[in-house]
Order: sequence, then C-alpha cells, then structure tokens
Amino acid sequence: MTNSPPTAHRNSVSPDDDKVLLQLTGLKKTYDQTEVLKDINLDIKHGEFLTLLGPSGCGKTTLLRLIAGFEQPNAGAIYLDGVQMAGLPADKRPVNTVFQQYALFPHMTVAQNVAYGLKLKKVPKDEINTRVREMLAMVQLEHLANRKPQDLSGGQQQRVAIARAVINRPKLLLLDEPLSALDHKLRLQMQSELKRLQRELGITFVFVTHDQEEALSMSDRIAVMKDGTFQQIGTPIEIYETPANLFTAKFIGETNLFKAEVQGVYPEQPDRDGNVTNGRIEVEVCEAQAQDGPTALRNLRRPNFANDVQVGDIVNLLLRPEDLRIYDPKDTAHSGLLGRVIESNYKGSTLDSIIELANGHVIKASEFFDEDDPSFDYKLYEAVKVAWVDGWEWVLPEEDGAIKSRTAQNVTAQKDGS
Repeated sequence: MTNSPPTAHRNSVSPDDDKVLLQLTGLKKTYDQTEVLKDINLDIKHGEFLTLLGPSGCGKTTLLRLIAGFEQPNAGAIYLDGVQMAGLPADKRPVNTVFQQYALFPHMTVAQNVAYGLKLKKVPKDEINTRVREMLAMVQLEHLANRKPQDLSGGQQQRVAIARAVINRPKLLLLDEPLSALDHKLRLQMQSELKRLQRELGITFVFVTHDQEEALSMSDRIAVMKDGTFQQIGTPIEIYETPANLFTAKFIGETNLFKAEVQGVYPEQPDRDGNVTNGRIEVEVCEAQAQDGPTALRNLRRPNFANDVQVGDIVNLLLRPEDLRIYDPKDTAHSGLLGRVIESNYKGSTLDSIIELANGHVIKASEFFDEDDPSFDYKLYEAVKVAWVDGWEWVLPEEDGAIKSRTAQNVTAQKDGS
C-alpha cells in the first residue's frame, strides 16, 4: 500500500504542489548511537538542480544514500511523486545514481555499457539500439560507441556513466561528487556540460559536492549542511549575498568579517529610498578603534535578527573581497580602515591584495585590473586605506546566535583572567 505525503510535514511547499517531486520529512539516521542526520525536511521540484553542499562528515552523502535506497532512515519519510520510498530497496525506486568512481564495465564498449540497464529489463533489441543511439548523441559520444572505457578521457567516462544512468528514464538522478577526480580545466568544462544535459533531459538532479564554486555555478538551489542539519537552503545568490549564519558565510566563497559596536538603534528611520522597512542602526567598526583620530559611524539597515539589538552590542559585518575598495591613506573623501599591503597577486582580470589592518586583522580585497592605469598595483608593505559603500555589507549575529555586548565581553575577559 502506498502512502500520500501528509501536508502537515511540508517544509517549503511550492505554490504549485504538483511540481514537488521529492519530499523529505523528518529524516533521521543514526550510526552506533551517533545521529548523523537530524530531522531533515526538504522539498525538491520537478526539473530542479539541487546541490547538497558541506564539509566532509556533514551528512550529505548519507542523505543521498537514503534517497537512493542504499540505506534506510531510522525515522522520517521519503516521498517520490507522492509515493513513500522509505523501506523500498534501491532497485525498486525510479532513481539512478552516478558515483565518484563511474563503475563502468571495462570489458564492454561504450554502447554496451549504456545499454546494460535496458538489457536487464528485457527491453526489445531494436528499442535498445534506438535509445542508445539517442542517448550517445545527447552526450556527444556517438562517434565513440565502440570504444572501451579505458580508451576514454575522464570527462568522456563521466558522460558514459550519466548516459547509462538516465537511459532508464529515472525520475531523479543522484550525483555523488562526480567531478572530483577530474583536473581543474576539465571540471569547469564538465560543469557546463552537466547543466546542459540536465536542462535537455528535464530530469531532477541532486548533486553532492564540497566545492563551493561548483555549487554556485551549477545549482538552481543549494542546501548547505553542517553536522547533519541544514544551515540554509536557497538560490546561489541568496546563499552568497545573504548567508543565514557565520558558518554559511565563511564556508561559501571568500569572506571578510569585521566586528562592529552598535552606537544607535532607530526602528523608525527610513531607508535611503524614503521607505521605512526595518529601521536603521549606526555602528562603529571595531577595527577602526585601533587608529588614531576620530572614526566615522556607519548607518546601516537594521538586520532582521536585531529586534533585541541595543546600543553597545557587537555584530558582524560580512564583506566579500570584491566589495572592498582601496585608496591612498591620505584620501579625505573616503572614511575607512588603515593598513598595509602584505601580499599582492595578479590574477589576470583581477588584482587580489592581502592587507593587514592597524589592529593586526588580515583581510582580502579583489579589484578588477586596470591595464590603462600604470599605478594600479601595490608595493609590499605600502600603506593603504580600505573602504566600502554603506549597504554593501551583510550584518550577522555572533556565532551562537546571541548578540554579545561589549560590557558582557569585558566581564567574561575579567572572569577568565581572575
């Protein structure tokens, strides 16, 4: 008997319920009394490319194995097109998996490898030949149909593995770090190739990786994992520009974090467009307090977590390297943080500068290289001023979710030293 997914368990239901292909509700998995997946809830839509992203040991591959049917959850449900999958073995699910090691049969040709699943299902020979030709054309390998896997490049082997997985027309394709064995240039090429195939096939992809750049470039949505839980689920832009917490901010891309002390809270102050949304706060960047002379306050949008923010509290300002601008320290038109360049790396289109601030905090700035400006470079230990436009930063609370005040930090420091 099949069970329909209970609507009460839905986590992020699409406005069009019929577009939800895979629904995970309350999934838990335990090994030797260690809980590796903790109450996992997720909806994945038809035709979506969703990436599970996280460090080693976060539970992403375990979650993939539960979806595939290679392991069973200790609790929770897996619905695929409304049908309960938990308890069904892998060969009874309309799901195929591409592993890091492609597991191609070395004694078979490319065409025979791709046809293998159809032969197991006793599909008529003429239909097998037709579908194999169509699939090899889609992955652009029809000219290599009679080659053996060992005579192919890594990227070609990967495409054979994908063709073999999708020729059975699964509703869902799972990919467990399939690009990790490829060199950097080939990985970039195969990222575009995989996305193209996914669009043409119209099959839902669930992709596992620990490579943030890979996840950002390929995914419709990313689910960031840590210690068996989702830290944030969103589009690549949402994950990169508005991370939910410090873990996501630090894990995705390169990050500069600055401590700032709240000097004013104005819930009714309008934004620059004249509309009142969440009010404004004024902060003083703590790194600026190590400099001589007065420091300018920054007027920022009051963050969503900050209903309890008070004057004296400490918050984090997140700025990506491309958000920072470098000026001459004598520049009076821009307020900023003083420091010195301790490393400068030319990357072709950008110049990446590692800068040590006056208080010892090391940050990174990335600027588009201007080949028409002969002065657009920095000498080792050259003094600079680092600035950014108010509103480009993203404000986050402290690591534990609490907002610690300067007074509380001083009390803690006194206790530690007593």
